[in-house]
Amino acid sequence: MEKGYSYPDKAVLTNAIEHDRGQLEVFIDDKECLYVFDRGYLDYERFDRMTDDGYFFVSRLRKNAVVRVLETFSLPENSSVLSDEMVVIGTTQNRSENAFRLLKLVDTKGNTLHLLTNHFDISADDIAKIYKSRWAIELFFKWMKQHLNIKKFYGHSEQAVHNQMIVYCLNALAQLNTNSHRS
Repeated sequence: MEKGYSYPDKAVLTNAIEHDRGQLEVFIDDKECLYVFDRGYLDYERFDRMTDDGYFFVSRLRKNAVVRVLETFSLPENSSVLSDEMVVIGTTQNRSENAFRLLKLVDTKGNTLHLLTNHFDISADDIAKIYKSRWAIELFFKWMKQHLNIKKFYGHSEQAVHNQMIVYCLNALAQLNTNSHRS
């Protein structure tokens, strides 16, 4: 699994009205990366384009997605993954052109997750670990919303908002490192 690490180097700030899916094209630019995203980015045509263009991804699939199983793969005895299958997704009218890999696993709350990927060369357990690691980002944003009490933005340009967010995060880290609770 370990080919090397790639870290996010871009951020796009949008207003709440814009859907995240429209920003996906901005981020997909490195074929050495494995892109991991949530259900908000579901787009079968985009999955086909990414596959055809040589990009790899892991995404959550909606539970009600129409799936046709082409092949079932065996799993190691101690696997945390419930199933590993090669599938085609979509209905007869709107179906993916490529075959994908569908993994089913249970999260820490007992919910079944359906993960879709076009990467067949990584073990099912590694794909599950990769997807679960993306939750660190979700938790970071949840923490920001709950703890960074930003009452006013001092500038409204993209750079000003980035700078203020960086300052707030650095301040919070400094407080954590010094056990200070002042705001």
